[in-house]
This record gives sequence, C-alpha cells and structure tokens, in this order.
Amino acid sequence: MIELKEPSNLWLAHMARGWESKGVESQIEAARSDQVASSKERLTPEKADAHRKKETLLLARTHLLQQLQSSQNPRHREMMEKALADLEKLLATADGLGRSVAGT
Repeated sequence: MIELKEPSNLWLAHMARGWESKGVESQIEAARSDQVASSKERLTPEKADAHRKKETLLLARTHLLQQLQSSQNPRHREMMEKALADLEKLLATADGLGRSVAGT
C-alpha cells in the first residue's frame, strides 16, 4: 500500500495554481477587450497629439493643486495660483483645439 505524505498540502498547491491561472486568464481577457475597444477607436495623429497634451496638462494641474493645498508660504501660494491660472487657460485652448481637430 502506498502512503501519501501530507495529502492536504498537495491539494492546496494544486488549487493555488488553478486560482492563479484563472486570475491570469481574466487579465488576458481584459487586455484583449481593451485592445478590441482601442482598435475600434483609432485616433488620427493630430487627435492623439491633442489628447496627450490635454492629459499632460491635466496631470500638471492635479500636481499643482496638491502642492497648493500643502503650501504654507504666501509667496509660493501666489506663484502656484498664477501657474494654475495659466494651466486653466492652456486647458481651455486645448479643449478648443481638440474640438476643431475632431470637427475636421
């Protein structure tokens, strides 16, 4: 008669691999669905460039707002508020450019 040592550990190891592969499978499926969605929505180089510029401006605005919240120095706050106003103008311009590119 063959005696297995610690059969419960073998079962757990097998289940762990099974769960892991299902997680990887769902990640692969999610990536495929993202690729299908993005392939349907191909951007022209102009639209892609406008989108990248807008995203960069939005990230800069978010960063600036975080700095502004933690700033204690009035001069530094004033400088950041001016920079924020400039970013808002650039974002408004980027929105206008994005619409005009989309309209062409």
